[in-house]
Amino acid sequence: MNAMQRLELRQGQSLTLTPQLVQSIKLLQLSQAELAAYVAAELACNPLLQEAAAGPDAAAPTLADFLRAKDRARAAGSRIVPGAPPLRTQAAGGASGQAPGAGHDELGPEVENSVVRAASLAEHLEAQLDLAAADPRLRTIGRHLIHALDEAGYLAEDLAAIAGRLGIGMEDAEAALRLVQTLEPSGVGARDLAECLAIQLKERDRLDPAMQALLDHLPLLARRDLAALRKACGVDEEDLADMLAEIRRLNPRPGLAFAPAPVQVLVPDVLVRAASDGSLAVELNPDTLPRILLNRTYYAEVAKVLRKDEDKRFLAECFETASWLTRSLEQRSRTILKVAAEIVRQQEAFFREGVGALRPMTLKGVAEAIGMHESTVSRVTANKALGTERGTYPMKFFFGTATGEGEHAARAVRHRIGQLIAAESPDRVLSDEAIARMLKGEGIQVARRTVAKYREALRIPSSAARRREHGDQA
Repeated sequence: MNAMQRLELRQGQSLTLTPQLVQSIKLLQLSQAELAAYVAAELACNPLLQEAAAGPDAAAPTLADFLRAKDRARAAGSRIVPGAPPLRTQAAGGASGQAPGAGHDELGPEVENSVVRAASLAEHLEAQLDLAAADPRLRTIGRHLIHALDEAGYLAEDLAAIAGRLGIGMEDAEAALRLVQTLEPSGVGARDLAECLAIQLKERDRLDPAMQALLDHLPLLARRDLAALRKACGVDEEDLADMLAEIRRLNPRPGLAFAPAPVQVLVPDVLVRAASDGSLAVELNPDTLPRILLNRTYYAEVAKVLRKDEDKRFLAECFETASWLTRSLEQRSRTILKVAAEIVRQQEAFFREGVGALRPMTLKGVAEAIGMHESTVSRVTANKALGTERGTYPMKFFFGTATGEGEHAARAVRHRIGQLIAAESPDRVLSDEAIARMLKGEGIQVARRTVAKYREALRIPSSAARRREHGDQA
C-alpha cells in the first residue's frame, strides 16, 4: 500500500468575537445606572467625546487638553482600546474580520456563554423562585416583590400598596411574600428587623415562645434593659445570655451579604403611556439616555498640529473608540425600544386591565416576532424596566409560560377556575370535567387534568370533598 499525502481545502463556519462585538454585547446588558457610570468614565478619558447637552457655548478643548488626556490614559494603563473601550465584565473572544459595531441582531447562542457577569441579588432570588413555585401566578407576584426589596433584602414598600397596584388580593400578596421569605439568603423579604430575625430563627428551629417574646421586645434590647427583657421573655439571666448569643449569630441585613455592590433603584428605561387616540405609546426614557457626541471639528484641528507618531496613534485610537461608542449607544437604544414595543404589543391587556390579563410570553416568541436572536432579547430584558401608569416593572416581569394547551396565560386560567368554583352553588358543585367544559365555552382550551392541577395549586379541594363540606354545613 502506498502512502500518499494530499492537500485538501475545506470550508466551514465558526464564531469568533471581535473586541467590538464583545463590547457591544456587554453594553447591551448593562443597567441604566451601570451605563451612566461607564459613559462618564469614557468622557473623562477620551478627549474627542463630549456630552450633547454641553451646547455650542461650552469651552472648546485645546491641544493641551488632548495631551493631558493622553497622559492620563497612559498612566491608567491605556483605557483607550481601538474600537472597543473596556467594560467591567469579562468575555472571551478572538480576532476576526467582522466589521466594528456589528449589530446585536446577529448574536448567536454561542455568544451567550462567552459573556460572564456576576448575578445580582434579584437574579439570585428569581432563579430560586422559578424552582420553588409551581404556581405561575405566585411566581409573577413573587418576582415583583423581589424587585421591591432594598439593598439589605427588606421589602421596602407596603405590601398592601403593592397588592393594590397589581390588582390582587392581600391573600395572594401574603402567600407570595411567604414564598419569597423561604429563599436564600435566609431573612430576605422581611418587612422589619424582627421579622428578618424570626425567619432565620425559624429555619434553625430556634423560634420558641421565649425567642418570639424577645423579638417582640427588641426596643428593650436596644436600650439594654435586660431586666425588663428577662421578665418579658420569662427566662433567667443565663437563658437570656444564650438567646442573645443566638441573635448575634444572625444576619440583620441578609441582602448585603450576597451582593457586594449596592442594588440600584429601579428606574424605567422605557416609558409606556396612553396616547390621545387610545393606543399605547412606547418611548425611551429621555432622562436616562446617555447623549454623547464625537467632536469631529476638534479631531480635525488636533490632527493638523500633531507631530509625534505616538500622539497620532493615540488620536486615531480615540477617534475609533468614540466612533464605536456613539454607534453602539444608538444601536442599543434602537434594540431596547424594539423589544419593549413588542412586549407592550403582546401584553397590551395588562396595561389596560392589570396582572390578571397577563398573557403567556417567552423570550423566543418575542425574538421571532421582531427578527432577533433569543439571546439578544434576553440581554435587553436583563436589568431593564418599563415605566407604566401602574408602576415600574422589570421587563422580565412580563414573561411567563402558557398552559400548554391554548393561548391563555396559565395565571389567567387559574384565576378563572377560582372564580367559577367560588360562584358554584352548594347543590351544584362543579367537577373538574365540568369546569373544563365551561372554560372551553369561553374559548379557553384546557384538559380536565390541567384544571385539577390548577385547582390543587389554588389549594381548593376536589368536587367530592366540596360536596361533603357543603353537606356538613347543611
